[in-house]
Amino acid sequence: MGAYGAALIAKERYVEGTESSIIKPEDMELFTVMNSHTRCKKCENQCILTINKFNSGEKFVTGNRCDRGTGKEKDTDELPNMYEYKYKRLFSYEPTAEMYAKRGVVGIPRVLNMYENYPFWFTFFTNLGFRVVISPPSTKALYEHGMETISSDTACYPAKMVHGHIKWLVDQGIKWIFYPSINYEVSEDETAPNHYNCPIVATYPEVIGSNMDEIFDEHDVTFTHPFLPYDNDLSLIKEMYNTLKVLGVSYAEVVKAVKKGRIENKRFKDDIKKHGANAIRYAKKNKKKCIILSGRPYHLDPEINHGIDKLITSFDMVVLTEDSVAHLAKMNRPIRVLDQWVYHSRLYKAALVASKDDDMELIQLNSFGCGLDAVTTDQVEEIMKNSNNMYTVLKIDEGSNLGAAKIRIRSLKAAIDEREKNNIRHIDCDNRFIRKVFTQEMRKDYTILVPQMSPIHFQFIAPAMEKCGYQVQLLPSVDKHAVDEGLRYINNDACYPTIVTLGQIISELKSGKYDLNRTAVFMSQTGGGCRASNYVALLRKALIDLKMEQVPVISFNLVGMEKNSGFKLTMSMIKRILMGAVYGDVLMRMLYATRPYEKVPGSADNLYEKWSRVACKNIKNGSFVYFKRLIKQMVHDFDNLPLEDIIKPKIGVVGEILVKYHPTANNDIVKIIENEGGEAVVLDLIDFFLYGMHSKEFNFKHLAGKYSTMVLNKMAIQFIEWFREPARHALNESTRFSGPHRIEDTANKAKQLISLGNQCGEGWLLTGEMLELLDSGVNNIVCLQPFGCLPNHVTGKGMMKALRRYNENANVVAVDYDPGASDVNQLNRIKLMMATAYKNMEKSDCNHEEKVV
Repeated sequence: MGAYGAALIAKERYVEGTESSIIKPEDMELFTVMNSHTRCKKCENQCILTINKFNSGEKFVTGNRCDRGTGKEKDTDELPNMYEYKYKRLFSYEPTAEMYAKRGVVGIPRVLNMYENYPFWFTFFTNLGFRVVISPPSTKALYEHGMETISSDTACYPAKMVHGHIKWLVDQGIKWIFYPSINYEVSEDETAPNHYNCPIVATYPEVIGSNMDEIFDEHDVTFTHPFLPYDNDLSLIKEMYNTLKVLGVSYAEVVKAVKKGRIENKRFKDDIKKHGANAIRYAKKNKKKCIILSGRPYHLDPEINHGIDKLITSFDMVVLTEDSVAHLAKMNRPIRVLDQWVYHSRLYKAALVASKDDDMELIQLNSFGCGLDAVTTDQVEEIMKNSNNMYTVLKIDEGSNLGAAKIRIRSLKAAIDEREKNNIRHIDCDNRFIRKVFTQEMRKDYTILVPQMSPIHFQFIAPAMEKCGYQVQLLPSVDKHAVDEGLRYINNDACYPTIVTLGQIISELKSGKYDLNRTAVFMSQTGGGCRASNYVALLRKALIDLKMEQVPVISFNLVGMEKNSGFKLTMSMIKRILMGAVYGDVLMRMLYATRPYEKVPGSADNLYEKWSRVACKNIKNGSFVYFKRLIKQMVHDFDNLPLEDIIKPKIGVVGEILVKYHPTANNDIVKIIENEGGEAVVLDLIDFFLYGMHSKEFNFKHLAGKYSTMVLNKMAIQFIEWFREPARHALNESTRFSGPHRIEDTANKAKQLISLGNQCGEGWLLTGEMLELLDSGVNNIVCLQPFGCLPNHVTGKGMMKALRRYNENANVVAVDYDPGASDVNQLNRIKLMMATAYKNMEKSDCNHEEKVV
């Protein structure tokens, strides 16, 4: 098709009287070509070249990322390339000579958040009398050097590169490596809802600490990776003083060093803006086009971007970075997405700059496996296309073959020329997104669709809301058709839970069952650093694409992100929802603990269904006295259900919240475990909400959290635990069951392996639950996560080595869920884990018999 297209374009552009320079038909008989391969060594890219030699003596070189690979030397009048300038400027600092470094040497890896904050940290430590040694530029060899310690092969390439940099510092004899975890960047836009870091950038030091510990121990290296309040100077000074006082650093010295660091960091950022302005002036003066090569700070790394910046300049276009131009735009808010990551805010503003200048285009770099970019790519594309501009995204990973990228850039250049020739210009538009609000009037006759997340728990949501005056329809379980609908209308880089949940909603809205002018959708929203906070935004985009924008989406959140006059979270509703959550947790606990052993097949399910009906009635009448009595009675009934006297291996199920609780999302893993002869152990849903509340104490003590926020959340925990106390008491008094742990106990367990600063997604709760299971004798654990789930790279897969070190009998397996994932592969992994569980159980029985003898 490309050949036909080229022929049609050639015909269209043919100028009368000209002759093609392509080989003539009579010369084709003598045409020969010989291929050879070599490596270009004229810059740091070291491209692998394919040299095609023709019988005419001409050569054609492929595989090169710049013109130097073809034999051309650097042009003395090079085009401005802000990627090249920024990289050199960022790492141009000269460290203190070792003889003058009174406090010794500190090693810093050239990775992730250092591409944002290195000027600050270099200045900070230099001011305190340290010699700062930074790891070298990234290379494929450096990546391979640390490959054996990588815990998750589906993490993005920039994350996996960290291991090689750390290993290099260790090999150089550096005895102290500093690599902080930073949840929040300094806020750059006061109008943005928040200023998070990407979950991987924020927490990847935790993975290094847990998976490279043996290397550190072997070489007597101290690896310091505290969670720091980088966005607040007073809190940062306190934390850094607590970290460094053991080295004799005074509080006053830290204060001075932080101040100097901030000054240098500002100087660096101002310098980038100034040189960006110079590059734009050069382009205007010389009639050149500008490309904003827009990505994340670490895309500056030549090994990560594979020299795409040089590829662009080879097409005679000036290269700008997103942070060199973002300050030139003012974003009208709100935009469609929840814009709460600093790097994203820059992307959107850079897109706005490009959308208003006919001499600028934007190319977005997107690392393979970057879950958050499912949000950014859609929003950047909207900004560009709304103003009649083109949008280009290049997905990059460890593969360095730039053939496809070169074609895309060449096509972009051709499209730019074509638009200019046809005088196509941008259109000024307002990117502000006006959402459909759920009003007080709508409350009377609108049906609210509630998507299914956990059938055992969510069956109690509908009666709770109906009693408070809402017409509610709990959606049925997800089927294959719903997943297909999700794939059709949701960015396929979004996580599996997004596709499952939103596909379910879309499927129902398209079913014809509802009057779309009297229908609303109810969606939970945490407001945390996980991409799940943008479920609402992704759904709204799908509704626009489906011409259903009249359907209001009600955000159910506890942080005040969106207000709807027609939906209020009253004490009556909170009370009933809490009762439903407790009923759900108790019934799930007892059902899973009894069904594998029931003497009469189906008796456990029948008892569960009976008590579910009774619980629904109680939620409607709202009687707390009756609630306490019913909890006791249902525990008694399950306690006396006839069971076989057999032992089966217990299998803990943990992971991302929807995949963990929704049978369709996890291919009904509980039934799989039971069919394979095991007992599934799934911990309480309520703990997920308590984990977020308990984290506020860590934020106040170690980050920039507020005291009032901590106190309010502690009160909320006490209130929820008061509701849960009858269930805990009844379960602990029973003969077969045990009550849930308190969230403080789970947090204390998690702290043995991981910081409570891990608060994206399931965060430290995921690690804490695995430790809780291991300590209670459940040594077999399945950790479920959607493919590309960023937080679970850290607190799930990233902690498995530490878990096995904590308990040598730990039999933990990670299973990824995705629309394209093989069900057979998932089943095989679970079967393999079950086989190991049986083997360990037999071994334990033999050891017990030997002790008895």
